Amino acid sequence: MAVALAPVTAQAQNFRFSNFVVEGNQRIQSDTILAYAGIEPGTAVSAAQVNDALQRLQTTGLFEEVEILPRGNTLVIQVREYPAINRIAIEGNRRLDDEDLLAQIESAPRRVYSPAVAEADAAIIADAYRQSGRLTATVNPVIIRREDNRVDLVFEVSEGRVVETERIAFVGNREYSDRRLRQVLESTQAGIFRAIIRSDTFIDDRIALDRELLTNFYLDRGYVDFEILSVTPELSRDRGAYFVTFNIREGQSFDIGRVSVVSEIPEADANEYRSVIRTREGATYSPRIIDNAISRMENLATQQGLRFVRIEPRITRNPASLTLDVEYVISRGERVFVERIDIEGNATTLDRVIRRQFDTVEGDPFDPRAIRQAAERIRATGFFSDVQVEGRQGSSPQQVVVDVDVEEQPTGSLGFTANYSTDSGPGLAVNFAESNFLGRGQRLAFGFNTVADSQSVNFSFIEPNFMARDVGLGLSAGYTVTDDDDLTYDTERVSLGTSVSFPVSEMGRLRLSYDLEWDDISINDPTETSDIIQADDGDRLASIIGLSYTYDSRDVGLNPNAGVLLRVGAEYAGLGGDAEFLRATALAIAETSVMREEVNLRASFETGALFSLDGDSRLTDRFFLSSRQMRGYESRSIGPYDTATGEALGGNYMAVARFEAGFPIGLPDEYGITGGVFYDIGTVWGLDNTNGGNSTVGARSVDDDLYWRQAVGVSLFWDSILGPLRFNFSHAFGEQNTDETQAFDFSVEARF
Repeated sequence: MAVALAPVTAQAQNFRFSNFVVEGNQRIQSDTILAYAGIEPGTAVSAAQVNDALQRLQTTGLFEEVEILPRGNTLVIQVREYPAINRIAIEGNRRLDDEDLLAQIESAPRRVYSPAVAEADAAIIADAYRQSGRLTATVNPVIIRREDNRVDLVFEVSEGRVVETERIAFVGNREYSDRRLRQVLESTQAGIFRAIIRSDTFIDDRIALDRELLTNFYLDRGYVDFEILSVTPELSRDRGAYFVTFNIREGQSFDIGRVSVVSEIPEADANEYRSVIRTREGATYSPRIIDNAISRMENLATQQGLRFVRIEPRITRNPASLTLDVEYVISRGERVFVERIDIEGNATTLDRVIRRQFDTVEGDPFDPRAIRQAAERIRATGFFSDVQVEGRQGSSPQQVVVDVDVEEQPTGSLGFTANYSTDSGPGLAVNFAESNFLGRGQRLAFGFNTVADSQSVNFSFIEPNFMARDVGLGLSAGYTVTDDDDLTYDTERVSLGTSVSFPVSEMGRLRLSYDLEWDDISINDPTETSDIIQADDGDRLASIIGLSYTYDSRDVGLNPNAGVLLRVGAEYAGLGGDAEFLRATALAIAETSVMREEVNLRASFETGALFSLDGDSRLTDRFFLSSRQMRGYESRSIGPYDTATGEALGGNYMAVARFEAGFPIGLPDEYGITGGVFYDIGTVWGLDNTNGGNSTVGARSVDDDLYWRQAVGVSLFWDSILGPLRFNFSHAFGEQNTDETQAFDFSVEARF
């Protein structure tokens, strides 16, 4: 016997609602709630569709509870709205201000409270603490119920303690010591003042910057195969410190071998382009050398009217000799133009301040390398904490839009400086500076400085892009008064000046200036004052024009371990005023690093000459040497002097040479203490009037002969919590009878 059972079809329950009732809503309109539900009157809906309506209402984030009740042809929607935020408070925060934290969160008074948003805000606050090095900080959002369906939102903060970078170590470095590599990084490791100094706080975002800085350091020194295998930050067991280890592979340092140029364009003569390359065979390879050579060849192509020229360096490795042959190939590039440059993120800085960093304008051929260089120049202004410059396709494949996205940072500073030196004693200075005045890229500075025997006020303004050119226009004013008990005279000086500067070469700049100076010399006691100084008693107005040239390769030169500063100038007074003289000065400084860059060498030479064109030179125009120019001697103590009164008179000629070396002394580098040795030799000599004059005590003679003074010594440098300190222990020799020597001097400057 067989039995067959037919399948039975289950009928899904369907609803058809003609009436809708909304209950529990206070601020939100019923029509709005029905719109969120999405159920049309009279339309057949299934139980699943009713459940979907429930889900839509819950995901709006407006309701704590939602319930949907079908009652025949009536659909009842019962809701309980989230309360409105009455106020927001942050409790337990001492390190970070309420204003700074509240500006970052989304929750705000009079908005609807949302648990999801509150949790996200708590995460934002916790992340702000992590950025300040407090990785163990926790934030808990709590609500306090108030009447009228309102709540107070409180973020309870447990700040935890700062997590320091206890140690930064390197694995795989053979050529450079850990100490030298740590100097390259932005991160620092904890020192003896860890309770005060926060620069050693571990911040995870710094690791990416450290990787870039370390890579650039090695590439600039020819290590083309350098690689950072890993960076491992390890948290200690008590979660109070990090140990960061950089695992690197240095490779070999390569020099530049044969340099050649090949042209695939008939109009471009390879020999002519080779002549503008200043790359020296045998020099240490660096990407900056290649970029510099390409820039020179591209500039030549522009001068010749050639467009869409591409210069590609082709590198051939010679492993046996550890050299890299560089062949520059000149070819036609793609015909791609810059359609426009879009700038975003600059709320204060004017667009033109950013645009002037581009050598490229709309309609020019697109050069990716020129765009990268413009991005570096924008970063170098110091106006922005982040700069992103990227190209994207424009309205056609032959058009490129350059997007510039910047994030501004504060550019003004107000500083109060306390200082002390053995020359001038304690002092106080107040300085205000703004490097992006009114968002125009202009520099404005004002300062007041006072020490035991002098006070000064100064003001300066610089427009770096005068008339839309790389021309700096400067204005300055100053007032100085001296009242030194050790001198028999006081001085007062007022100056107004203007200048124009412009580049004349890749690293050279020319400056033209005009200054109007009024000064007054007041004799305190004629019976004790040299006749030479008495002859200058009274005021004098000088109208001075100046010309100076500066060459500086210390920061932009191709050799990262060496640099030169050369400055020569001449001033002429006589276009009006009471003075007529010619004054020339020169300064040369050379710096380099040796012994795997552990030892820094520095040599400087300074000289000056004053020629009076209307008789005797004036005291305030002559040269004096300070203790910083000539160590081992007190300021203004060496040079021509009155043999009767012993007063220093200054001289018409000055020359000094300083040689010093700085090196580690075995202490951990996080202490900031290093040592040095120095040797100085210099003198001041020559006067127009050496016979004195008539006074109440008779004629006096002057010794203005040339005597070379010398000094040797050792130094201690300490980058302390109070500021940079320098201690010099000197031994002077070759001094004359009236010279005042000092075996020890130090200076400290604290900024707060």
